[in-house]
Amino acid sequence: MTQISRRKFIGATAAVAALSLADRNMFANPLGLPLGIQLYSVRQQMAEDFEGTLAAVSAAGYTEVEAAALPKKTAQEVRAALDKANLHCVSAHHPFVDLHARFDEIVAYDKELGAKFIICASPGYRTPASAGAPGSTPFTLDDWHYNAEQFNIMGEKTAAAGIQFGYHNHVREFAVTDGKTPYMELLRLTDPKKVTFELDCGWAIVAGVHPVEILKNNPNRISMLHVKDFKLTVTPPADPHDAKVTELGRGTIDYVPIFAQAARTQHIQHAFVEQEAFDIPWKESLKVDADYLRSLKS
Repeated sequence: MTQISRRKFIGATAAVAALSLADRNMFANPLGLPLGIQLYSVRQQMAEDFEGTLAAVSAAGYTEVEAAALPKKTAQEVRAALDKANLHCVSAHHPFVDLHARFDEIVAYDKELGAKFIICASPGYRTPASAGAPGSTPFTLDDWHYNAEQFNIMGEKTAAAGIQFGYHNHVREFAVTDGKTPYMELLRLTDPKKVTFELDCGWAIVAGVHPVEILKNNPNRISMLHVKDFKLTVTPPADPHDAKVTELGRGTIDYVPIFAQAARTQHIQHAFVEQEAFDIPWKESLKVDADYLRSLKS
């Protein structure tokens, strides 16, 4: 049997330990998921230096991304840049209006990126011609029911392409409309086999609804999470979207019970940091977020 020197043995052991540490650092939170980020977080940076921004995202420790606000490039160009940065696109965001107008094109594009999820990031109106600018007119209960109908149709179509369709919330989904909560109506009226949900925990809390309750009361309907923090005050702002964004762990939201509940009642496949604004230099911000998520698993 070939013998190896003590020096080589120690060196090899150290290398294995370093590799194991690197492997562990790729994962975060009690669910043991890879570190993920919504690329909307770095929308301005991508517009200025796409490849450089992706390299910085990777350097901060992220391995999975959710596409949004991408520069105008072909799917092949975007995929090549992601591959170069060792990033995997597992999901993509699109507003309802784009999905309704360019559905097949979007599915083909996102499939080329490698996405396994297509997420509707904002709702649509049943009668868009009279609705005005997106979001400027309040959504009726009939509009929300229309969205549920369309999501079922879109979900059946994406499934044929090997992609899961889902919906991502902001705050309007929790504003009681004609005696109903739209988010609950979407959950009730969509087929679980066709439509999943990506729960934006931060915006749900801003809207006055705790993610723990949503996760507890709707088992196996939520497969992805958006993770963000806010500096919330006792008196909420007149416009919920004026809530002060900050880095994870520096605001009001405690994600320990949220992840704990998710582990009990959901099969969460991806969790994405979404840093909608920066309190500190952006590269430092992304690292603060990544370190916070890593700290939750220890």
